[in-house]
Amino acid sequence: MRDRDLRTEMHAYLVGACRNMGCPSLIVGGVEDHVHILCRYGRTITLADFLKGLKKESSKWVKRKDPSLKDFYWQEGYGAFGTIPDRLAALRRYIANQEEHHKKESFEDEYRRLLKAYNVKYDERYVWD
Repeated sequence: MRDRDLRTEMHAYLVGACRNMGCPSLIVGGVEDHVHILCRYGRTITLADFLKGLKKESSKWVKRKDPSLKDFYWQEGYGAFGTIPDRLAALRRYIANQEEHHKKESFEDEYRRLLKAYNVKYDERYVWD
């Protein structure tokens, strides 16, 4: 999402959507081609249903907000990673500084690095859509 103000509103919308689905967010941020959500994962929802709900509701919201985005959609896949309490402050800073971070590292390179750090095997043919 290129419009910075709309992107900020989308992040705020996602905060509310996370809360409504029982997964309160600690921070939501990102840049025009992806979003990071740090949240406390709820006990009563599967990860797939949580992300499906976030994508569905936020897509409907943005299309109502700006009719020129009638073709907006999230990519089919997602990445989800756990963390430990000692890393929360650093992770919050990282998410808050996405614009600066992505001047140095592309989303694709960042995602590959995360997959490698978490020992997730992947095939490039199926990662990007």
